Amino acid sequence: MIICMIIITAVLVAADQLIKVWAVNELSGGASREFIKIAGNEIVNLTYTENTGAAFSIMSGKQWFTIGFASLALVIFAVYVIKNFRTSKPAMVLSAMVISGGIGNLIDRVRIGYVVDYIEVRLFRFAIFNFADICVTVGIALLMVYVLFFHEKNEAKKGEHADA
Repeated sequence: MIICMIIITAVLVAADQLIKVWAVNELSGGASREFIKIAGNEIVNLTYTENTGAAFSIMSGKQWFTIGFASLALVIFAVYVIKNFRTSKPAMVLSAMVISGGIGNLIDRVRIGYVVDYIEVRLFRFAIFNFADICVTVGIALLMVYVLFFHEKNEAKKGEHADA
């Protein structure tokens, strides 16, 4: 299962980095591009921005802190997941999403000093974000749902099958 987690992480990190290369080449220095428009209303645009901080640009300009904190959080999270959820396929896949998002943004911080963001929700004012952010957010949300509602039931079923 750990090998599967590593493969998923590598694929998602590669996708994130490729999309960011595209965003830099196609969106930087230009105006927003409509991406999703419904009934004349802009829902999502592609808008290039450079985020020197963490989520919602907090800690902006504190590059070494954000690099150190993200690195430490990724290591602690990965060790915890491997130690506690090694046999759970859903938890490992969702954790791979979280870890890949963290790694994708960490690569940007180390390599270029900021995170490339490009997805702008126009339906309401929201921060501009990227694929890595989506991986982290969706991965954590679904992992919380899994742990709260399904993990113990799956572990109990495994225990029953082991006793039989």
